[in-house]
Amino acid sequence: MKPVRWKAIVAGMVAAVLVLGMAACADSSNDANAIIVYNAQHESLTREWAEAFTADTGIKVTLRQGGDTALANQLVAEGAASPADVFLTENSPAMALVENAGLFTAMDPQTLNQVPAQFRPSTGKWTGIAARSTVFVYNKNQLSADQLPASLLDLAQPQWQGRWGAGVSGADFQAIVAGLLVLKGEDTTRAWLQGMKANATPFPNNVATMKAVDSGNPDGGIIYHYYWYRDQAATKDSSAETALHYFRNQDPGAFVSISGGGVLASSTKQESAQKFLAFITSKAGQEVLRDGSSMEYPVASDVAANPALPPLADLQAPAIDPSELDSKKVTALMTEAGLL
Repeated sequence: MKPVRWKAIVAGMVAAVLVLGMAACADSSNDANAIIVYNAQHESLTREWAEAFTADTGIKVTLRQGGDTALANQLVAEGAASPADVFLTENSPAMALVENAGLFTAMDPQTLNQVPAQFRPSTGKWTGIAARSTVFVYNKNQLSADQLPASLLDLAQPQWQGRWGAGVSGADFQAIVAGLLVLKGEDTTRAWLQGMKANATPFPNNVATMKAVDSGNPDGGIIYHYYWYRDQAATKDSSAETALHYFRNQDPGAFVSISGGGVLASSTKQESAQKFLAFITSKAGQEVLRDGSSMEYPVASDVAANPALPPLADLQAPAIDPSELDSKKVTALMTEAGLL
């Protein structure tokens, strides 16, 4: 048996370490502009944005996935020590929470110019990147058109007891309540939530609500539009027996929730982070919404929605500054009503 050549082995190991070290340095150098995104949007949508952005700019994007409220609270807890460069959400209240903590830097004016004023906060600290409409999904075998609620507020009336539901604990539904609070004030919101406690069946989320309505129990529910359109474009397993009712007329039930994006003031990659949001709100970025499977609404660069959707301008949504949506107050009111 030949003797083990330890010197040769050690020399080889040292060489390997040096090569790995050089490769690591090269990677680090190449990734000097890479950004970390705290992402509360649907991961598939943001991944599509990130891949297109990297292909266009060479800037890599790392996604850290979580829910609206959880990531917003994490950012507040991390403060200036956060590793995040960008925060993306499904709904505006989480953006407002981070903004009110003073953690966003101002958006690039050119990016803001790509987004109409109604789809971004007046403060300019973050911007809208997509939108989703509140709708009433109903079972066509249980309700006829003349039996549908004229207003979201009607659902608190005794005749709707046991006949509707919503994903009560989710950020989606709480954003809708935040819109109601801005539009109608605390007293009306408190009364409506008390009526909801008496009338509505709680579900874990929008999909569970839609599935229950499809089965006929309850008759209807409050969800965001795109869950229904996604299912309709696929198997219809969760929506075959349902249709959508749009409240329109600037009703609280016509609330359009703005998905947001902002750059953290603590980010050391300011230029790359700003470029990412500039890309998302550009024509190319918004066409991802139009042409992909998300079924969410584009809000920037004059990109029209997927042809399957009613035009956003036709929904007659109420005008709300998204920076005014107060998630903390909503949580307090819903807890007071026994819904959380």
